[in-house]
Amino acid sequence: MRTPFGRYGGALAGVRPDDLAAHALSALLEWVPALDPSEIDDALLGNANGAGEDNRDVARMAVLLAGLPTSVPGATVNRLCGSSLEAAIQAARAVETGDASVVVAGGVESMSRAPWVLLKPAKGFPSGHETLHSTTLGWRMANPEMPERWTISLGASAEKLAAMYDISREEQDAFALRSHRLATRAWEDGVLDEVVSVPGVDLERDEGVRADASAEKLAALRPAFVTGGTVTAGNSSPLNDGAAMLLIGDTAAGARLGVRPLARIAARGAHAVDPDVFGLGPVEAANTALRRAGIGWDDVAVVELNEAFAAQSLACLREWPELDPEKVNVRGGAIAIGHPLGASGARILGRLAHELRARGGGYGVAAICIGVGQGLAVVMEG
Repeated sequence: MRTPFGRYGGALAGVRPDDLAAHALSALLEWVPALDPSEIDDALLGNANGAGEDNRDVARMAVLLAGLPTSVPGATVNRLCGSSLEAAIQAARAVETGDASVVVAGGVESMSRAPWVLLKPAKGFPSGHETLHSTTLGWRMANPEMPERWTISLGASAEKLAAMYDISREEQDAFALRSHRLATRAWEDGVLDEVVSVPGVDLERDEGVRADASAEKLAALRPAFVTGGTVTAGNSSPLNDGAAMLLIGDTAAGARLGVRPLARIAARGAHAVDPDVFGLGPVEAANTALRRAGIGWDDVAVVELNEAFAAQSLACLREWPELDPEKVNVRGGAIAIGHPLGASGARILGRLAHELRARGGGYGVAAICIGVGQGLAVVMEG
């Protein structure tokens, strides 16, 4: 289950991230009324910030705010954009090793409410100006030992991939337009039944989906990161707020609760690349997960690839020539739906599970790129 994803400064900007997480957790448990919350072995939540109302360990905060027994522990995982997919991976490992039977995994991010932070001065009573650093997105207070080419902005990195793979502005805009059209159709067809509104907030659907998106409107936008570039606000994922939750358990738990699993986590993969080409991280992560599952791209029915940027997603597709692009993000992707960092991995994994159920089974892949040069992927079997 997940909340609708709100735009930066939009409908969910007034809701604290711990409250967003608590609400999504409560909605998840309502879906499985036979589950006694005291049976939950752990709650693992992804969160890329932690500097503000996330309160360092937002997982534990969500458990308490949702009214679960205080005996339910909670740990917060940070692998930046891949945080909640990492949480799901860790939950699956705990179940597979027998350390747990039922685990809540998910994530939350309020990019609207991410605070500014101030370094402590080296001495008392500083006479000069001090600098506030935004914690919303990207590098901050980077170590001067880091090579300068690595610390370019995420958007500049997307421009670099567009140049490396000869991805045109028109191709990026077309990819973005497809995302909006598919997401709009998914909402109109009532497909996204995993989305639950937040009490007290007038938001029923993802706030960033544009039913009126057009090639002409996208083409009119200026480059956002590099003068004369091709990456714009329209072919990039926006800043967002939201939460997503998954229930991961073993077969014994399913039988005990009378719940039929949506899908089985079959394999996982992680990979890292140079930070300035972070968008390629999912390539080998997915290849590794497929190899571990004993299948190839031809065996995959559907793919959820988080759309950080159109250029980044298209670069990954260039590296997977055997994958039919029409299998990717069939209900729209993050360019339209949104990318609240800590929640996105759980969103794509949950959507993949629902999609496999709707198709009657098969294999699927969820993959995500991660800032500073990483990628994660999970193979699921429906």
